[in-house]
Amino acid sequence: MIELLDISIACLLGDLCEMSSIPELEHTKKYSFRQPDLKELRNLTSYVLDPLGFKARYGKLLPLLTTQVDEGLISTLAQFYDPLYHCFTFPDFQLLPTLEEYAHLVGIPILDQVPFSGLESIPTPREIADMLHIDESLVKAHMTTKGGIQGLPSDFLIAQATAYGKAMSEDAFEAIFVLLIYGLVLFPNIDKFVDVNAIRIFSVLNPVSTLLGDTYFSLHLRNAKGGGVIV
Repeated sequence: MIELLDISIACLLGDLCEMSSIPELEHTKKYSFRQPDLKELRNLTSYVLDPLGFKARYGKLLPLLTTQVDEGLISTLAQFYDPLYHCFTFPDFQLLPTLEEYAHLVGIPILDQVPFSGLESIPTPREIADMLHIDESLVKAHMTTKGGIQGLPSDFLIAQATAYGKAMSEDAFEAIFVLLIYGLVLFPNIDKFVDVNAIRIFSVLNPVSTLLGDTYFSLHLRNAKGGGVIV
């Protein structure tokens, strides 16, 4: 998610610089940023047979893998987060990322359905296997629990994606590859682990509302704690 936040903040700061100079603050908070190692995901892009078709089906996910995160840029704007109004407040105006902006950044439309709530049922191994075009026995063998939540190790999914990519099995490769992007880039939780929440969001391909909500939640939580890690 930090890659998307970086792009969004770059847009916001661009608007800000057109309006006025960035004011100085007397007291600043110390933020750090969790950046997963995406090298293996970048390697998998070589198996994307039709980049334009992939974009049409799944949005602008591929550019997220090569986005260079500017921690200074994000940290600068985060100083101006206003927990009362849930936006970035400056002396004469306020800025905030919107659903429409996030939908544009990821190239995914906002579907007319209830967004992810966390109350949805956990997909069965059979359902996950059908989503990913792999054997149910493999899902059962590799499904595990980390940090109190179920999911699949990214190493297992990367190995499966690689095998299907080499076999030029486009549907299976793309399903696993996109799930990896959802679990490691858009909705990261535990390192090298794709949890069931990411799987549930992937199953409906309607991530925009959840992405924006996660952005605000992370900023709000770290602001309340006086700094810390923004994922």
